[in-house]
Amino acid sequence: MSPQITQYLFFGLIIVVFVVFMFRNSRKRQRDAAALNQGLKPGAEIMTTFGVFGTIESFDEAENKIVLKTGPGSQLTIHRQAVGRVVTTPDDAATTQLNGEPVLLDDAASEPEFGQRIEPVTDPTAPGEDPTTGTRGGVPGRSAE
Repeated sequence: MSPQITQYLFFGLIIVVFVVFMFRNSRKRQRDAAALNQGLKPGAEIMTTFGVFGTIESFDEAENKIVLKTGPGSQLTIHRQAVGRVVTTPDDAATTQLNGEPVLLDDAASEPEFGQRIEPVTDPTAPGEDPTTGTRGGVPGRSAE
């Protein structure tokens, strides 16, 4: 083959790969937008594009307005496009309750309270200071630090 034909085939292949990636990215964006729109229901917790978290109180599809409860006694009216992501849907909020009480998802009960003394756990096989001989790491008079 001549070098010109090889060059044209190479550039044609690059264009085909570029077009395939463009279609793939557009389909992914469409799927993400559809998933976001499905999560926009009253009771869902969302984060706006400007970083405000809140719960959807009402949603007006004709005007594309969302009334967002951000705290006790405070509400914001935002445009639908200002929603960055859905943090929890109303279905997710229902699953984090047990017998009508919310379930703690973090392990806060295992952490000590402020001022509580924690006793260190010593491993007899670890190379530490031997309380009887005063040696550290098996060499008398030297520390392993």
